[in-house]
Amino acid sequence: MIKLLIIDDSALMRRQLMQVFEQAGGFDICLGRNGREAVELNRSFAPDVVTLDINMPEMDGLSALSLMMLDRPVPVVMVSSLTEQGALATFEAMNLGAVDYVAKPSGTISLSLHEIEQDLLAKVRVAAKARIRSRAPAPELARAREPLAAPVAEAARRGRPASDGLVLIGVSTGGPSTLEEILPALPASFPWPILVAQHMPAAFTRSFAERMDKLCALNVLEVAAPTVVQGGHVYIARGGADMLVAKRGSHLSVLPKPESPTHLWHPSVELLARSALQSMAARQLIGVMLTGMGNDGAAAFAEICGDGGRTIAESESSCVVFGMPKDLIDRGGASVVLPASKIATQLRVWLEQ
Repeated sequence: MIKLLIIDDSALMRRQLMQVFEQAGGFDICLGRNGREAVELNRSFAPDVVTLDINMPEMDGLSALSLMMLDRPVPVVMVSSLTEQGALATFEAMNLGAVDYVAKPSGTISLSLHEIEQDLLAKVRVAAKARIRSRAPAPELARAREPLAAPVAEAARRGRPASDGLVLIGVSTGGPSTLEEILPALPASFPWPILVAQHMPAAFTRSFAERMDKLCALNVLEVAAPTVVQGGHVYIARGGADMLVAKRGSHLSVLPKPESPTHLWHPSVELLARSALQSMAARQLIGVMLTGMGNDGAAAFAEICGDGGRTIAESESSCVVFGMPKDLIDRGGASVVLPASKIATQLRVWLEQ
């Protein structure tokens, strides 16, 4: 039985959410109306997981989240609106320690809540088992001094060219905060373009790219149209679509396309990696598999590794959810396994010789 605390200032929304979890079964549910009650009930009810609204009277969700993480850290799934303001607040919540988020439906709640039911149930169940991560990443210079694992150093000595290649990043649950730990540690001179498939709804990716662009020395942008890729740039796949790599003459481009019905997660890591393999040799690719549930991209990343490319799987010690990296490791497709704090250092060792 999962102890679930639902916090929302709308009585109708609380009732609707409670019905979703009651009908699913397996939940012991407690309800709260605002951030103040969230903090109090987190202590007295001791939930395994919390769903938390952002805009509430007396105390908002972000303030409550900060206090909860200090007082009694607990996995939290934010329930926020599909607006630019809602997206920015959600990313701030992820930075404070929230595990995941669900976009609150627009329109009449009783008619539209079914649109997010399955996503909400899946994320809450995963969050209940998630590892709560510390949000105090080490500074870049400290990371550079961390020792590298022996297999990593050996791979670095092979010395592949630091041009005409791509870094592919696949990530899901816990991704925004993990990417905020990795990408800002890379310099503007980083030679290969970085392509990111982060499972995220369409209304959020532009705000996420803009947020990351402010944090990074690299240029970060959402791919909303066919775009020629360049070193020193990070390309975020647009939510509600998939991103593919294509070769146009001597140039590599990325382009969005409608979601593939044959793939479960979007933007699809598997489709991104497969398209990259069609456009260039595996030895020109580095795949980085980060935290997330499921196995999206594991098969294609394992092929990259098997055919002479390099891959990094995030270790269980730093993953919010050790699903996607574990699947890659189980397939024998991880060149190295590293915590998030060492991944930027490893990329620099491979490409900045």
